[in-house]
Amino acid sequence: MGKFQEQYIMDEKGQKKGVILPIEEYEELLEDLHDLAVIAERRNEPTITFDELKKRLRKDGLL
Repeated sequence: MGKFQEQYIMDEKGQKKGVILPIEEYEELLEDLHDLAVIAERRNEPTITFDELKKRLRKDGLL
């Protein structure tokens, strides 16, 4: 993630109430949020070793 080009929406007292982001940065944030949600959903799934992963990929012809 790079530097943001955000703009703030302020109320009459000068308090930040909202933010405007370029659409590309907004979409990157949504993608990151989705990735984190997937990780959280899968955190209790069993894991396999890297060697087992390579073995399965070879068996499936993907490596």
